[in-house]
Amino acid sequence: MFSKKTAIMLTTLFTLTGAILSGCGSSKAPENSSSADAAATAQPTEITLYVTSSQNVKDFWDTVIPKFEQQATDVKVKLVFTASGTGAQPTYDRIMAAKQANKGSGDIDIYEDTLATVTRGQQDGLWDTLGTDKIPNLSKVDAETMKDIANMAVPYRASAVVLAYNSDKVKTPPANLDELYAWIKANPQRFAYNDPSTGGSGNSFVTTSLYKTLPADAIHNSDPSIVKQWDQGIATLKDLGKYVYGNGIYPKKNQGTLDLLASGEVDMIPAWSDMVLDQVSKGQLPESIKMAQITPGFNGGPAYLMVNQLSTKKEAIYKFLNYVLSPEAQSVVANSLHGFPGIQMTNMPQDVQDAFKGAASGFRTFNIGALDKEVNKRWQSEVAAQ
Repeated sequence: MFSKKTAIMLTTLFTLTGAILSGCGSSKAPENSSSADAAATAQPTEITLYVTSSQNVKDFWDTVIPKFEQQATDVKVKLVFTASGTGAQPTYDRIMAAKQANKGSGDIDIYEDTLATVTRGQQDGLWDTLGTDKIPNLSKVDAETMKDIANMAVPYRASAVVLAYNSDKVKTPPANLDELYAWIKANPQRFAYNDPSTGGSGNSFVTTSLYKTLPADAIHNSDPSIVKQWDQGIATLKDLGKYVYGNGIYPKKNQGTLDLLASGEVDMIPAWSDMVLDQVSKGQLPESIKMAQITPGFNGGPAYLMVNQLSTKKEAIYKFLNYVLSPEAQSVVANSLHGFPGIQMTNMPQDVQDAFKGAASGFRTFNIGALDKEVNKRWQSEVAAQ
């Protein structure tokens, strides 16, 4: 049963068919040969899923994959997991290199990553186009979401970056960026954000700052000419350096700042909502930790599963992805991962619908494509290096 307490804390918030072989010719095959052929035919198709994320996402897959394999004995899913902060780029590079070398999929069948990677891979011709004819449960996903990504991925869960704060120390959290900047300066060393190249929460804080004074539609613009408009945001981040934790110490990974919040070394950080909820529920963060969203909101939205266009195991892949979008698997997203389901709420059990009513709003979806790399480069050279 989904806990309403979890939803309240979210103040703003997403066959293989066996072939029967018959003998040919006049000679009769020995019985043990027939048995061997049957055993070989019964071997499941193994597909490989590559994920770079936080521990709670690994825990999700460690729960969902066995549930799927119990139902689909003809498919086996191999999870290759890399903790966030070590970078997903090598996986993308491997897919691209295999294609360029005419070596097929590079043994990567499904790849989980962000909207920017969906867009980049679409331009590089890496992803399979998906539809309800292949994955029937895609009919349960919002049609506009699929249109935005040209049916190049499966949005299977959603989350948002929020302010996580110690309510024993912070009675009224900042409502917007200006108030947040003022709070940081009035409370030196009590705010932290992680190196943006090592985790999405720090990247969100930096990117939101860079786009603070830009037109609203700029967060959907991947034109390189916009980079020069980041100067004011870079200047703001440089100025904040002497007020943040350690006079300009930027922890690694999303978990790095959560650890500082848990230990009481800081009172406020940007963090992923699902990570906060998960760690509060497990006692890894104190119950005094609450969440709030600013206006306009930090970024949020789905995590995407992309199918390698060159994979030769599509039938097994589609079966797995169809299960991932089932209400059963999506309930694990809501109950255990503390994220928004990837399918529309009307397809979820009533208790989940009731708990999330009015909660999944407030965040923004940034789609700046390859400019995300430029964000990290400028931050490293002009903010972190000062």
